Amino acid sequence: MTHDFAIIGGGIIGLATARELLRRHPGASLVLFEKEDAVSRHQTGHNSGVIHAGVYYAPGSLKARLCKAGEAMTKAYCTEQDVAFRTPGKLIVATNAVERDRLATLAANARTNGLAVEEVDVAGLRGLEPNITGVAGLRVRQTGIVDYPGMCRAMMREIIAAGAEMRLGQEVRAIREDANGVTVEASGGTSRAAQLIVCAGLQADRMVEAAGGSPAFQIVPFRGEYYELAPPLSNIVSHMIYPVPDPDLPFLGIHLTPMIDGSVTVGPNAVLGLAREDYRKFHPNLRDMGRYLRYPGFWRLIGSNLRSGLSEMSDSVFKSSYLRKCQKYCPSLTIDDLLPRTSGIRAQAVDRSGKLIHDFLFEKSERVLHVCNAPSPAATAALPIAEMIVERVLG
Repeated sequence: MTHDFAIIGGGIIGLATARELLRRHPGASLVLFEKEDAVSRHQTGHNSGVIHAGVYYAPGSLKARLCKAGEAMTKAYCTEQDVAFRTPGKLIVATNAVERDRLATLAANARTNGLAVEEVDVAGLRGLEPNITGVAGLRVRQTGIVDYPGMCRAMMREIIAAGAEMRLGQEVRAIREDANGVTVEASGGTSRAAQLIVCAGLQADRMVEAAGGSPAFQIVPFRGEYYELAPPLSNIVSHMIYPVPDPDLPFLGIHLTPMIDGSVTVGPNAVLGLAREDYRKFHPNLRDMGRYLRYPGFWRLIGSNLRSGLSEMSDSVFKSSYLRKCQKYCPSLTIDDLLPRTSGIRAQAVDRSGKLIHDFLFEKSERVLHVCNAPSPAATAALPIAEMIVERVLG
């Protein structure tokens, strides 16, 4: 049997894309391959769970547009499907004069992106969050928290109800394209499809190679380590508390997030990962490490980010260093308040020059579309991203 569509990847992007294809083509034959025995096992199931509003993205940019659309669409979808979410809002906290100036720039950016943000002074900050210390704050009411794995399970139920075939526990080993279709060789057997979309996340570059291509990028894993606050501190904040990001760094910094389950997480940092899919600390995968150690772009990346990399490594090795980042805005926290929590691993695409690829990256042939890089806000914007992917496939 030849399917109309095949999808590789059971994360939120792959599932949203499958759902969008079946919405546009009711009755189409679709098969989805996922090498794990359940959906959302990697990036989707290990992120911070935040529904972003779009404060940080350049006005008019694709990310800004996708984030704004995604915030509304995610909340609407979760309401429709009874997936847990809530909207506590975010407070970005400046702790010195330099950060206060950056905060003003963020506020102007957010307003240009159509967000209703509120600038708060020291008294306002203390009134909103008595346990948080800073010289100024920026309140973003639209920012939410959601159960992304629950959202993925809802989409899986939808696409199965629409006739899709889910092949869980089947790892794709080779992709062969010809004039009449695409052959997908997986651990559970071989399938044919007229069109293939690859949403492989942490394995994106390997899937390009499995299709006979030579990727112009490589996935370098960055490990995001979280802590969880001790249960007596579950009400320490009511908003998500974010530091003002350093514009020279690609990550947002360590933040406090009240989660759907009632816990409060602290994190993440951003340290070089020793494996793509092993979430235990100090458990290297020699195949994964050997791949990036042989890649010239990796060494150029390290050379240009040595100082920040050493700082992140210090936070990873020394809990006290990690704590100091949190105490900048929440000084009452102690080292005993930080309890272990599962880490996440981010698929960071890097080109041969050592540049971090921050934009969406696709590779397309006649019958195959590889989603090579889907950066933040990919989870927030999964539904409009799926629309964009399907438009690229269907022309």
